[in-house]
Amino acid sequence: MKSYPIYKGLQKPLSYKGLHGKFIGWGAASLVLGLLLGGLSGALINIYLGSVVTVVSIVALFVFIFYRQRQGLHKRQRDRGIFIQPSRLKLNYENRKKDI
Repeated sequence: MKSYPIYKGLQKPLSYKGLHGKFIGWGAASLVLGLLLGGLSGALINIYLGSVVTVVSIVALFVFIFYRQRQGLHKRQRDRGIFIQPSRLKLNYENRKKDI
């Protein structure tokens, strides 16, 4: 009977260059979006302006991604206060007394 080693990191999120989980896709999308914005502005207005727009947009999007990543992989809503959930159970006490 063969024995295979078990990878212990299966419960950890995927990480690449400081980005974790879903933020890897966000990072790839921000690179593509920054290149598209820079290419369009470079073609339409000026090539130097296009390069500045490319760098600024990619840096700004990555700053936003790292800010959102710091809040956690899952968006958690933290409400303060006491919340009372209404009961949806319908207890019929009259029928219950007859059964006893």
